[in-house]
Amino acid sequence: SGGVSGGAGPALPPHSPSGAVLQTVEMHTGGEPLRIIPRLEAAEQAAAAGLSLLSLRRELAARQDHVRRALMHEPRGHAGMYGAVVVRGGAATEGAHLAALFLHCAGYSAMCGHAVIALGRFALDYGLVPAPTRPETAVRLRCPCGPVTAFVPWDGHRSGNPVRFHSVPAFAAATDLAIDVPGHGKVVVDIGYGGTFYAFLSAEQLGLDVCSSKTRDLVSAASAVTEAVKKQFKLHHPESEDLAFLYGTILTDGKDAFSEEPTTNICVFADEQVDRSPTGSGVTARIALQYHKGLIQLDQTRTFRSSTTGSLFTGKAVKATKFGNYNAVIVEVSGEAFYTGTATFTVEEEDPLKHGFFFK
Repeated sequence: SGGVSGGAGPALPPHSPSGAVLQTVEMHTGGEPLRIIPRLEAAEQAAAAGLSLLSLRRELAARQDHVRRALMHEPRGHAGMYGAVVVRGGAATEGAHLAALFLHCAGYSAMCGHAVIALGRFALDYGLVPAPTRPETAVRLRCPCGPVTAFVPWDGHRSGNPVRFHSVPAFAAATDLAIDVPGHGKVVVDIGYGGTFYAFLSAEQLGLDVCSSKTRDLVSAASAVTEAVKKQFKLHHPESEDLAFLYGTILTDGKDAFSEEPTTNICVFADEQVDRSPTGSGVTARIALQYHKGLIQLDQTRTFRSSTTGSLFTGKAVKATKFGNYNAVIVEVSGEAFYTGTATFTVEEEDPLKHGFFFK
């Protein structure tokens, strides 16, 4: 029922009977937002019908994309918005506590570290883990890239920080790759996989400083690198061609050798979207590259700083392993996530912008 009612407590604003009412839990990790959709009927039905998570990702993109656009784009979202659809039960979760589909302004991601950190807390506080243990609970998540485990502080009543997670095996896909970037000439990049693929290079190679250059300049340079790498290098994923795509470029301060000092980076992903956090999957991939190059040993912790908010994640390689033909590592990333609220979103059928709009 729509309308403003008297005395019966807050009612929803008028909305179309056919229009979805979407309830969300709002969080952020290191400044990067996470709009969690705890229940999406279409996703639950597809999962119950036996769809795998990668198939479910394709299904949502094909049939439910208006949900992503409505919640990520303006006026309900913004150019930096990020989201996760929580899926429980069915083939999609494969015995994990929950599965997650990641949404952003341009589409759907395979992995998202900042979201995993937030979802770890969410899973405990919203009762998705049957019997949480003190002082820390392992939360098993299923992400499109594979199984991920978050380790979340629990005091018996509520979750806490920092949350750490172990992702799928991470590896160096290519090192010292010469790429011709229009407008910038030849640069040398590394390509790392941390649940999704990123190109890495120092901002200095592009005549920029990751700490002091204008964000706009960093974004356009990083995007030019992403486009160039896509054209000049073919990615392969050991398990699924669905995952063999370059998600973005991470510009660094060039401090790849081990140090107690934080190293600063900025991640530009999808369609020129800027991560406000140090980027969990990016830290995972960057540690894998540093380990591969002999710049870091197992269990050496590094601190990564976001150039946009100054927020920090730590990362360390905890175990060497194989992933297909690649020598890989399991990386532990740690960061802090916080709740910012809950929201109820409605749609009016007559609204010409009901499914959102996006411009850069």
